[in-house]
Amino acid sequence: MVGKVRRGNHVFLTWKGDHGPRHVHVYRDGELVVKWNLDDRVAMKGHPTARVLQLIAELEKEGIL
Repeated sequence: MVGKVRRGNHVFLTWKGDHGPRHVHVYRDGELVVKWNLDDRVAMKGHPTARVLQLIAELEKEGIL
């Protein structure tokens, strides 16, 4: 099952049952911006902008991520 959320011109994708650590893929204009480790709060691939980090924090606070 795929979780897909659009926020601020970004698409946030998670897969239920995906490999650890728990993470989210963030895309903008079809390009991967960052693969973000939600447990350790570090980039696994790519470089997040301050705005992307803010959006991730908001989605976590809302219980979406």
